[in-house]
Parts: sequence; C-alpha cells; structure tokens
Amino acid sequence: MTDERVRASDAEREQYANMVRAGMTEGRLTLEEGEERLGQVYAAKYRDELPPLTADLPEGGRRGLRETPEAKQEFLQDGRRHLRRHAGFVFTLAVLLTGLWWLSGAHFFWPAIPLFFLVLSVFKHARWRRWMAANGGVPPWHGHRHGRWDRGPWAAASDRHGWSR
Repeated sequence: MTDERVRASDAEREQYANMVRAGMTEGRLTLEEGEERLGQVYAAKYRDELPPLTADLPEGGRRGLRETPEAKQEFLQDGRRHLRRHAGFVFTLAVLLTGLWWLSGAHFFWPAIPLFFLVLSVFKHARWRRWMAANGGVPPWHGHRHGRWDRGPWAAASDRHGWSR
C-alpha cells in the first residue's frame, strides 16, 4: 500500500475556516494571524495540510465550532428530535403492554412496573437534554468548564493524565 495523500474537499476547508474564524472571534488569534491562516486553509490541497493550522487552538479548534450559534441551534433541534423519538417509543410500548395486560385478563396491572422505569427514562432524558443545552453541549466529565468538577482530588488526577485538556 502506498502513502497517497487525500485531497481536501471544499466542505473540509470550510470547516477548518470556521474553526479559524472562531479562534479569531474568541481573541485567540490576531486579525493578521487569522487572515494568514484563512488564506492557508483555502490554499490547502490535501487533508494533512489542514490540522496544523488549528493545532494550537483548544481541542484543535473544534470547541469553537461547537460554540457557534448554528451549532447550538442544531444541537437543540437534535435533542428535541431524540427526545420526541424516545417518548414515542415509550408511548408505543405502553400501548402494547397495556394491550397485552388486557388480553391476558390479569387482575394486577403488571405493566405498571416496566412503565414506571420507561417513563422515568424519558424524564431523565429530558433533564439531561436541558442540562446539556444549558452547558453548551459539554458533558459533566469535561470538568474544565464547570466550577464544582475542577476542584478536589479528582482534578489533580485529570490534569496529571491530560484528561481535562
């Protein structure tokens, strides 16, 4: 197998350009440095030429992409869609279990037990979605963004192993 370089697509170049723009907006790159990198991004022919242009930005520039208004809106829409799908599945399963109970003629409403846990899962999903939306889509184990997770003995271990970066 030969080491052939893969050409970068317009979409890939545009994604890296957005990362550089986000770095400029955050003040991590000066205007001159940002314009120079944007020129290099649009001049790049191969994929391996793109990552070095954002390597010195947090998370390789990907954090800036997550914090754009478009990405936040897409995150919220995806979360709503997943929650509706989850609730629809639980409702369908509730109807199915209730139908089975009715057909069985049992006196005890046994579907209450699994339905309790299924409904609880929908509420947990909704709560998680709200939490993630409020915190920019960053899960709690990425403690560098939240005060209570970056203190204590676990912070030292995460910094020592590079987990918080």
